[in-house]
Amino acid sequence: MNAIRALFLFSLLFSTAARAADDAQDWDAFGHVLTLVQAAVRIGANPNPDQAMADLLAGRNHEANQAIASLFAGATAEMPAQYRDRVASIGRDIASLALQNPATSAVETISTERSLQARKNLNAMGLRYYDEGEFLDAVKRNDQLAAELFVVARGVNLDARTWTGRSAVDIARDNGNAKLAELISRSLPAKR
Repeated sequence: MNAIRALFLFSLLFSTAARAADDAQDWDAFGHVLTLVQAAVRIGANPNPDQAMADLLAGRNHEANQAIASLFAGATAEMPAQYRDRVASIGRDIASLALQNPATSAVETISTERSLQARKNLNAMGLRYYDEGEFLDAVKRNDQLAAELFVVARGVNLDARTWTGRSAVDIARDNGNAKLAELISRSLPAKR
C-alpha cells in the first residue's frame, strides 16, 4: 500500500471517527471505525502488506467485515432500499478494482530506491555494481561499506565463488568478519 493511499485511508477513517465521536449517541460507530483503523495499522505492520490488504479487500478479515457491515447499516438506515443496494454494489466494485490493480507496495518502492542509490554509490567509488569479481575483492579486503553496497545494489550473484571455490561468506568468515558473513548469508536467495 503506497503512502498516499495510506494517508487518504487514515484521514478518511479519522474524519469519520471524529464525526462519530461528536454524536454521543453513536459510540458504536466510533468503535467500528477504530476496528477499521486497527486493521489498517496491522496491514502496515504485516511483513507482506500487499497480501494483507488483498485479504482485507477480499473479505477475509472477519473483524473488519463486521465493522464495515455495521457502519454501512447505520449510514444507510434511512436510505431507500434501491439506493442502499446501489451503494453496496459500488463498494463491492471499488474493492474488486483495488484487488485487480494493486499499487506497488511501499516496501518494494523503498527497496528499489535503496538499490538504485547503492548502485550510484558504488559507481562513485569506481566500482561496477554488476561485477562479481569486484564484489569478492571488496569482501577479501574487508571493505564493509563496499560489500554492503553490493548486497543492497542487487547486481551480483552473492553466492559467486573465486577460482578456488570460496564464496563471499567463506572469505568474510576467514577474515574474521562475522557481521559481513552474516549479512551476505542472510541476503542469499533461497535454494530451490
